[in-house]
Amino acid sequence: MSSQPAINPNLLDTATPPIPEAQAWARAYNGAAGPLIDLSQAVPGYPPHAELLERLGRNASAASSASYGPIEGDTVLRQAYAAHVSSLYGGKVDWQTVSITTGCNQAFFVAALAVAKAGDSILLPSPWYFNHKMTLDMLGIEARALSCPPENGFVPDVESAAELIDPTTRAILLVTPNNPTGAVYPPETIEAFARLCRDRGLFLILDETYRDFVTGRPHGLIASGDFDNTLIYLYSFSKSYCIPGHRLGALVAAPAVAAEVGKVLDTLQICAPRTAQAPVAWAIDGLTEWREANRLEIDRRAASFRAAFEGINGWRIDAMGAYFAFLHHPFHGHTAASVVKELVEKAGVLCLPGPYFGPGLEGHMRVAFANAGVEQLQALRERFQRFGG
Repeated sequence: MSSQPAINPNLLDTATPPIPEAQAWARAYNGAAGPLIDLSQAVPGYPPHAELLERLGRNASAASSASYGPIEGDTVLRQAYAAHVSSLYGGKVDWQTVSITTGCNQAFFVAALAVAKAGDSILLPSPWYFNHKMTLDMLGIEARALSCPPENGFVPDVESAAELIDPTTRAILLVTPNNPTGAVYPPETIEAFARLCRDRGLFLILDETYRDFVTGRPHGLIASGDFDNTLIYLYSFSKSYCIPGHRLGALVAAPAVAAEVGKVLDTLQICAPRTAQAPVAWAIDGLTEWREANRLEIDRRAASFRAAFEGINGWRIDAMGAYFAFLHHPFHGHTAASVVKELVEKAGVLCLPGPYFGPGLEGHMRVAFANAGVEQLQALRERFQRFGG
């Protein structure tokens, strides 16, 4: 009698991607409260710039885009991105330390695999972005929860992190502006974590996917040059350039790490998708004013969302910034999933339950307010008031 082959237990123990479940709730909505307002997935709520689309079309029809490219990405994009980061942070970034990845999710997967092995640990801010947790679970790396308490604005504390470090720890991950809470970590907090990592011989993996939606220099790590061998920083072109379907991210690391990253990239992707690389290289400088206008639009959306919840009984915004808000609901004793499911059924508003992002979050839901226009966000007030509290 034959036996069933075994599936990798690490994969079996990894949570199922949660967004499809929430989207299934939305498909059951009957439209009674008006058009669905989808605040679940972080996607740009406006199209790419017309000239970027035109360049994407031209590049898609070029024979060169159909062939293999360099493992670490096309030189034109690596150089353009390195120059942009150097200018933004006031430091020097060598383009040869830049790797172009198939989205920022892959950039984190590559970084985790480059610095840790099964049985090691990486400190993960909690609440966490579920794909980060899923990555570590698949790889057999312990995701050691670094608490980001609500009373501290969901910003992690470096002293608490120091207490979690043991001989298995290889890195600390920070995500700022944060997904799911929206919290923006102060520069001094980021710099304190970098010093901790340098002193304890760890990597600091810094995910800055949403950095273009805040003003000012996020930190001084690159300008100082003191952390070149400690810092691995990740970025996504999806949100700022409105091209999530083209799957482009970036990873910048010290030369010794970057050399090893190439092995992982060659195994996972051979090369990142090529159609968008040259157009995005142009857009980094060519669409500076457009990106700033989009940042201001997101600021307007944030203000509209905040105003919609002023004085609504029982509802509370516990954190907010860049793309997201972490909303506390008033239904004590009810699971967040049941509240979110009923909210979409009765009010036509789709958010994500807090427990998608870690334990102890039944009172919260994540709201991707950047997805919706100002008029939709203003309509939230009436819908939430009718839903109750």
